[in-house]
Amino acid sequence: MSLNIEQIRADFPILHQQIYRRPLIYFDNAASTQKPRLVIDAIRHYYEHDNCNIHRGVHYLSVKATEAYEEARKEIQRFINAKSTHEIIFTKGATESLNLVASSFGKRYIQRGDEVITSIMEHHSNFVPWQQMCLERGATLRVLGINEHGELDLDELKDLLNEKTRLIAVTHVSNVLGTINPVKEIVGLAHQHGIPVLLDGAQGVSHLPVDVQDLDCDFYCFSGHKMYAPMGTGVMYGKEKYLEELPPYQLGGEMIKDVYLDHTTFNELPFKFEAGTPNVEGVMGMKAAIAYLQQLGMDNIAAYEERLLKYATEQLSAIEGIKFYGTAPHKASLVSFIIGDIHPYDAGMIIDKMGIAVRTGHHCAMPLMDFLKIPGTVRASFAFYNTMEEVDQLIAAIHKAKAMLT
Repeated sequence: MSLNIEQIRADFPILHQQIYRRPLIYFDNAASTQKPRLVIDAIRHYYEHDNCNIHRGVHYLSVKATEAYEEARKEIQRFINAKSTHEIIFTKGATESLNLVASSFGKRYIQRGDEVITSIMEHHSNFVPWQQMCLERGATLRVLGINEHGELDLDELKDLLNEKTRLIAVTHVSNVLGTINPVKEIVGLAHQHGIPVLLDGAQGVSHLPVDVQDLDCDFYCFSGHKMYAPMGTGVMYGKEKYLEELPPYQLGGEMIKDVYLDHTTFNELPFKFEAGTPNVEGVMGMKAAIAYLQQLGMDNIAAYEERLLKYATEQLSAIEGIKFYGTAPHKASLVSFIIGDIHPYDAGMIIDKMGIAVRTGHHCAMPLMDFLKIPGTVRASFAFYNTMEEVDQLIAAIHKAKAMLT
């Protein structure tokens, strides 16, 4: 089934406005996606009809809100094909999910002299928590490199693995390079040595079908706002065998079973990791976003975005002075580049005045920028509501930026 892009665009109210007297063109989807009306309506419906704290009351509204919240958990379980709803932990985003695992896994499993492997292409959210946890625990962080195309070096990974390795934490899709990493192969290699693998799925879950049982990863973390759901929502998937052993990340209401003056016992999964009042309306929006994605079909989304990426890459390649960062054959729909000697920030300002939103800078990946020896890039990231005609407008804006700044 092919996507009806005109009909899809009608579902996103924010796209129908002008910026600097020009129609908005939104190419910053890797930072955050826009929200379809279905999601906005789900949030409004919750506040108008069902607003109540969950899991704590026996009255009508509390029961109704709790049932809706737990149904959303089931939808997410089905969406990523987790084995059980117990394996779906609601968080406020990928960053909290990754910090949760780093903190709890570190306390439970990491000792002085142990090692954790991550990669040079990681977002800070999947780098800094492991770096700091290793510093606190007296462990060592090993950093896997990339080749000239922006692909992970799996031969180097094999060399890094040893009896001290306790976990591998890598991104499913690079937010800078667009590289789709061979995560299933990485998981298989790690499991041969009994090593668990965490995948940062923030950039993967909105572009690709994700089946955590097929991947066999031990943890998979993602945000709602990058998959057309509200901000302040996210998921930490973890295999039940690990979640049962990990200590809680936060302490307070809901995550307890019994509290005594001298000790506390903790709640069962998944509630052990969900302290405090959650973002219920956001989870309702996430459920609606998943319904929207499933209606379109993740395979259809991936196919259309691949066409967008191919077209944008071809058009950009024709511009003199363009240098791409991330040229792997398997990529998600984003391009990172610099334009000759023009600083990315300066280029981004000109492009913005043309009504086009792109991201400039280090993209929360400073170790990668240091490795590449650049201050940052211009990043255009595409979603299924973008069009080939919008790509053409980006090309025109880059030509204007070149004319003004060189």
